[in-house]
Amino acid sequence: MARQGSIGRAAEELAVTQPAVSKSIKELEKILAAPLLSRNRRGALLSPYGEIFLRHAEASLAALHRGMADVRDATEPSALPVRIGALPTVSARLLPAAIQRYLAHGPGAVPQIVTGPTAYLTTQLRDGSLDIVIGRMGEPETMTGLAFEHLYSEVIVFAVRAGHPLAGGTLRPETILPFEILLPPPGSVIRPTVDRLFLAANLPVPARMIETVSLAFSRAYILATDAIWVISQGVVLEDVHRGVLDCLAVDTAATQGPVGITMRAGEVPSPAATMLLEELRGVAAEIRRS
Repeated sequence: MARQGSIGRAAEELAVTQPAVSKSIKELEKILAAPLLSRNRRGALLSPYGEIFLRHAEASLAALHRGMADVRDATEPSALPVRIGALPTVSARLLPAAIQRYLAHGPGAVPQIVTGPTAYLTTQLRDGSLDIVIGRMGEPETMTGLAFEHLYSEVIVFAVRAGHPLAGGTLRPETILPFEILLPPPGSVIRPTVDRLFLAANLPVPARMIETVSLAFSRAYILATDAIWVISQGVVLEDVHRGVLDCLAVDTAATQGPVGITMRAGEVPSPAATMLLEELRGVAAEIRRS
């Protein structure tokens, strides 16, 4: 009625009878306990209460239309993909379960997953090539303009194959020297923590060292050799549970660090990204409980 200027034209626009429009307005007035219309010789006009209610009614309709459009966009096969940067710590533990649950909703937006070192993924996030980065929190100086949501925490471990000569024993400075060590390269998010751990535990700088962020290579290499893999616990946890890998007895409590979601600060995620974020939070809650 407010848009058309009269009850009669409103009824015509809605393809209903004029009494039906009047009845709906009276029902609203009864609910609100206030008159929405004031009548004069020229017809019905909005009352001051009607003007107040109109602003909220229009906002509600606009929100409803946005919600319908967002759901439509999320389910359309042509929906833009959800672009995810995944650090190694979540690629084997958090992300697979979250993606599986996300896809069960039948979204149109397919997930695109990119892996790589922290600096590379952060650059991709900043320039808009990625929507989300999941993994350990970066150093404070790298987080300008970004927002981090903490999901859970995990430690760094010294992983070896089952039956390794050091399995079941305590790692001491003299026992580590004969073995190759697989380490994340400089610039990776956990390398500074690993370096501090070696100093705190009085462990020597490895004589034979391989620097890599490749999970597939590292896993295959330590299964075939006596090398020691220094890596976030989440990467090897499933293999440890299955008895394929073992973790050496090293106190790494000081290496516990936050794992979570990094996004551009102030940016509202797309409907599909919002759906994935909720699944990530759900899986993370299960990880915290376990």
